[in-house]
Amino acid sequence: MTHDNVVKRITIGAPGYYRIVVEGRLDESWSDRLAGMSIAVQGDQTHPVSTALEGRVNDQAELVGVLNSLYDLHMPILSVELRSGE
Repeated sequence: MTHDNVVKRITIGAPGYYRIVVEGRLDESWSDRLAGMSIAVQGDQTHPVSTALEGRVNDQAELVGVLNSLYDLHMPILSVELRSGE
């Protein structure tokens, strides 16, 4: 098996770079509470407003903390994506 065929696996304690998209508008001032993730509002008059959060989380526990904070804010989660190479 060549090195190119090796699948990199994430573990529960490994850091990762994530992109989370929620429905609605989330102010950038929430970044500190959300693991320092960058916050960008997207959408216009023809598309519903959503907010993308991107950044590195230290482990799955921190990711769950971010998701729980979004839940507490009543922000419907549209997607959670582990980004590679970030």
